[in-house]
Amino acid sequence: MRVIFIFASMKKLLLFLFSLLGIFSFSQQVESLTTILNDKISIRALELYDGKVWYSGTDSKFGFVDLKNPKDQKQIKLSEKKLQFRTLAQNKESFFAINIESPAYFFKIDKKDLTYKIVHTDTVKTAFYDALHFVNEKLAFTFSDTDDNRLKLMMYKNGQWRFFENKVKLNQGEAAFAASNTNIASTQNYLWIATGGKASRILRLSFKDEKFEIFNTPFIQGESSQGMYSIDFANDKFGVAVGGDYTKQDANVNNIATTNDGGETWQIQASGKNAGYTTCVKIKPSSKGRELISVGDQHISYSSDFGKTWKKISEEKGFFVCQWVDANTVVLAGKDKISLLKLKF
Repeated sequence: MRVIFIFASMKKLLLFLFSLLGIFSFSQQVESLTTILNDKISIRALELYDGKVWYSGTDSKFGFVDLKNPKDQKQIKLSEKKLQFRTLAQNKESFFAINIESPAYFFKIDKKDLTYKIVHTDTVKTAFYDALHFVNEKLAFTFSDTDDNRLKLMMYKNGQWRFFENKVKLNQGEAAFAASNTNIASTQNYLWIATGGKASRILRLSFKDEKFEIFNTPFIQGESSQGMYSIDFANDKFGVAVGGDYTKQDANVNNIATTNDGGETWQIQASGKNAGYTTCVKIKPSSKGRELISVGDQHISYSSDFGKTWKKISEEKGFFVCQWVDANTVVLAGKDKISLLKLKF
């Protein structure tokens, strides 16, 4: 009887410790969620620079909001045309933005005085640039929809834009989503591109030999609205992908996955146990992938265990893109707003 009692007591103790572990793993709290910009705009691309959040959006709008003094903000229009921007990237001297739809104008914006100019134009009817990403000061990539099933990848090198020759063939109905400028990511050694639609795959470019490898994923796919919408990598090995189906916001099966081998294989996480359709995911700096923040049209979610489990920390709607400012602060943007999220750990 005593042995049974001790066993039962140990079992209760273990269950208690595991419950505490679960509490501590999600010990963060939302301290505040403050709107710092209200405007008639849809924002799907953000950059941080000089203590400010910079954005591009609909109606040709580009601007910034100071993170410490939100009253210090400025907005300009890059064109008299009502262009829709869903991309934004930067190097040391300039910002770069490309509008969706044809003709696609590649804008270069000087950081010092915000003067801008068009440095490249794509007049192909199918031009639709989904994401823009700087690997380092002198190297950037952007990719577009295409009409011939080949990967249309543009490279910025030595101050010039040119087509990056490759042999990648996309499947019929395979494309990408211009949801948050985050379906492209890189480290010093690799560039990853996430596709979606009829097929949702990972395209990995090695900078060493400038060749692509293509990997299938277990992600939800098969319809034009399904697949990976956003990826992020902590290093050459660990990465995370989120997405789903924008026509079924609550669907939460096979819409989150992680990799531990640089994108070669993917493991579905929290299937049926997450907040649903997700447009952006970001790894917390210095967490090596342990801590993650994500947003979708209907939620803000957080993970503290490399994406294995997720907690909806806010039901605030209308966010498409997010970015860590520091260890406790996230900036978010979407429909008609930019907001600052303060987390307490």
